[in-house]
Amino acid sequence: MARFSRIKVVLTMQETGIIPVFYHEDFQVCKKILTTCYDNGIRVFEFTNRGEFAHEIFAALNKYATAELPDMILGGGSILDVGTTSLYIQNGANFIVSPILNPEMAKVCNRRKISWSPGCGSLTEISFAEELGSEIVKIFPGAQVGGPSFIKAIKGPMPWSNIMPTGGVEPSESNLKEWFEAGAYCVGMGSKLFTKNKDGTFAYEKIAENIQISFPVLEEIRSKND
Repeated sequence: MARFSRIKVVLTMQETGIIPVFYHEDFQVCKKILTTCYDNGIRVFEFTNRGEFAHEIFAALNKYATAELPDMILGGGSILDVGTTSLYIQNGANFIVSPILNPEMAKVCNRRKISWSPGCGSLTEISFAEELGSEIVKIFPGAQVGGPSFIKAIKGPMPWSNIMPTGGVEPSESNLKEWFEAGAYCVGMGSKLFTKNKDGTFAYEKIAENIQISFPVLEEIRSKND
């Protein structure tokens, strides 16, 4: 059962701004990545369903977060169908993210009052997702769909839409400004966030720096809108 309400999830996504998107087959690596994100101010984390027994790693990670990182909101990503949606919800997912728009997944999430963010690539899909109850709609792949200019165009006729681009988001002041000034509600960030050393291990200090870049950008943009 989810520890956080759908409303709490949606508001925290906006407050945090950056949603890390991550998968690794080693639980200890996942735990260290999650802790690094938490220690540097991240409060929402998307664990992607991209490997064998990924749901088992997620379940262990969620138990760890519950015990050691009490304010971390953990959800499942890269989920395509009803069965996997139910599996992650059963393992305590606080939200579900998908690269596609599958209306049947909306029914499962809504029944359990779980936040659901489907991947969309057009105005029609975004509107349909909102009709199905999605508070935050994912655009994916963000850069290929049209980048920040796509969000700006969408916000014209649909200013109420909360859009989360994933794909093409980078941990740099200039890139983040582009997305947020265009009207992004929050952004999902994967490989660009999780810098590696030359030997292939994760550079945790650099990852912390990458996260910290975002907060002054968000503060500046929000102060302009106040």
